[in-house]
Amino acid sequence: MENLEKQRGGRPRAFDPDRALDAAMHLFWEHGYEATSLAMLREAMGLTPPQIYNAFTDKETLFRKALTRYHETEIGFALDALSAPVPTGEAIRRLLFGAAEAYSRPGKPGGCLFVSGALAASPQAQAIADELRTYRKASEAAIAERLAKGRVMGDMPEGFSVEGFAKYLAGVMNGMSIQARDGASAEELRALAQTALAALPAEGQSLGA
Repeated sequence: MENLEKQRGGRPRAFDPDRALDAAMHLFWEHGYEATSLAMLREAMGLTPPQIYNAFTDKETLFRKALTRYHETEIGFALDALSAPVPTGEAIRRLLFGAAEAYSRPGKPGGCLFVSGALAASPQAQAIADELRTYRKASEAAIAERLAKGRVMGDMPEGFSVEGFAKYLAGVMNGMSIQARDGASAEELRALAQTALAALPAEGQSLGA
């Protein structure tokens, strides 16, 4: 990848790929994959179409790089919550409350890019929709893994369905993302999180037959 692009007159123009990628990521996050046009990308990234294609190949490749960038920079709250050396209930509380804050952060698009990136994808963008589904499934699997760890540690009941509850929590987080897109505040999202937490079995609670 070229780090310098020639301006008119032969002078080099500094090109910061991370800054350009962040600009593209925010556009995709706000508008979705298909609604984000090349003209929008060109203006936000400060690059010409040839520069965009030279650096990122095509729009689909740029979007995939933006997803990777989002994963690296915007979901630390989830990774921290699920890896924290705390009881399972506290880990899930941190996960949901972290989502409430992250999805409604001032100065950034509402919700989660993994949810809003291609909710209404055309057949031409099916590969993108499939990739976003893969990210969402990976998030659900990570939640299930943490719940399973809690069951082994004894702070989740033995008969507790980690897969079923992970799917429920992932659904709650997806719903929180959509609510945030509709303008819900962090406080309103925390209220949704609190309702979901009430469904989590308490430590030592026995499940009925």
